Amino acid sequence: MLSHSDLDSLSGDIADRLRNRGLRRTRALDLLIEEMALRDKPATIADLSQSPRLSENCDPATVYRLLMKLETHGVVRRLGLHDRSTYFILILPNRHHDYLVCTQCGRISEVDMACPVHTLERKLEKASGFHHIYHELEFFGICPDCHTGREQSGHTHCC
Repeated sequence: MLSHSDLDSLSGDIADRLRNRGLRRTRALDLLIEEMALRDKPATIADLSQSPRLSENCDPATVYRLLMKLETHGVVRRLGLHDRSTYFILILPNRHHDYLVCTQCGRISEVDMACPVHTLERKLEKASGFHHIYHELEFFGICPDCHTGREQSGHTHCC
């Protein structure tokens, strides 16, 4: 769990990065970053907008606009299926998460195992000369709940 000073520092660091790109720091921006940092898991616009911290200070449209700006500037990552709810997660230094996305219900779960791609990233840096290489992985499939429901209804094939 992040301390209050860690949250202030994180908000300040992100605000400084955005200010250098021509965006201004606002109270709503700080609150959104803090809310996402405290969650440390993907959240929808509705989840974020309905949190007590944000619902008292900005409307869902403001949350949406801020998330779009943060995504454009590489501060948040968008997850999910295009025809389902979209989830967002704050990109934090030295924190990496890969996800499983259910193609039936849209549920997102974090992959709970060591990521083998980090070794490949280091090899790519050496071979290509690129620096600060990173990756984002999303795996798609049918979650256990939806799979059980399909078996019970007799629909066991995808086509």
